[in-house]
Amino acid sequence: MKVEQRPADSKSKEAFTDKASLLNLYREMLLIRRFEEKTAEMYQAAKIGGFCHLNIGEEATIVGTISALRPTDYVYSTYREHGHAIAKGIDPRAVMAELFGKETGTSHGRGGSMHLFSADRRFYGGYAIVGQALPIACGSAYAINYKGTDDVVMSSFGDGATNIGAFHESLNVAKLWHLPIVFVCVNNLYGMGTAVNRASAVTEIWKKACAYDMTSERVDGMDVLAVRRITDQLVAQAREEHEPSLLECVTYRYRGHSMSDPDTYRGKDEIKEWQTRDPILSLGEHMKKQKMLTNEEIERIDEEITAQVEDAVKFAEESPEPDPKDLYRDVYAGEGAA
Repeated sequence: MKVEQRPADSKSKEAFTDKASLLNLYREMLLIRRFEEKTAEMYQAAKIGGFCHLNIGEEATIVGTISALRPTDYVYSTYREHGHAIAKGIDPRAVMAELFGKETGTSHGRGGSMHLFSADRRFYGGYAIVGQALPIACGSAYAINYKGTDDVVMSSFGDGATNIGAFHESLNVAKLWHLPIVFVCVNNLYGMGTAVNRASAVTEIWKKACAYDMTSERVDGMDVLAVRRITDQLVAQAREEHEPSLLECVTYRYRGHSMSDPDTYRGKDEIKEWQTRDPILSLGEHMKKQKMLTNEEIERIDEEITAQVEDAVKFAEESPEPDPKDLYRDVYAGEGAA
């Protein structure tokens, strides 16, 4: 599928092109890919329970957007958020431990796959309900204006969320109140098993922002450099002008909606076609052509990343289970609450 993206205007900063920066993008995407592959393996081995949604295929959208942020900026995600959490700087060990339901996890084993959280990294979830984080993200953006800081909020969600009331209400209030927020639609072409053209009257999601007189862009979500280039522009607009925007990243998930999805609603040829544009392989080829990377270096990086992920699994397996005496901690407020 060819994505006709809208070009960023002349004020857009060029995506960095030095070897160190490109290598960071490559390593981050590969870490997310290997982490998710290992997550699938652990889920099938019954080490991970509950619902589990993987980011495999969407790495360029995740890394391209979040890498444009500062550590003090806020990120809100969805139930498909393992990659977002890692890209925001959360230790893969803590993410894997949370998937295992261990005390050392990001939510002390109480949230699991869909409820990753880190106040230190300003990664505020992880939400099981479609579109649930959108209005909450607006609240954080309002707090930024109230406190007078120059932080930015990034709210990431799927294409299915753009047909619910919370999406439209959030975009409307963000524009009315001039909130410093970048709304990122991860359009992987399917809301669970329903194709976008069967669920949305407007299939080009970026166009929905016109109802709120809001800046909007569409980008090839399989191209990490294109995503980063446009995200730089939108983040700068939010930070400097306190104006919201909507970015649609057209990407693809190689696996089903969740680990329990039989994935019978699309053909294998469609998946293979998208895999020919794999974001990690594409960046690797680009760097090889620029004499920045060799096949030997690619193999060595893969070995290092694989070892890092194996270490995360070992950490999760050896971590303690939550203590049953803490079962009601953080559940109730008021007298007697921990």
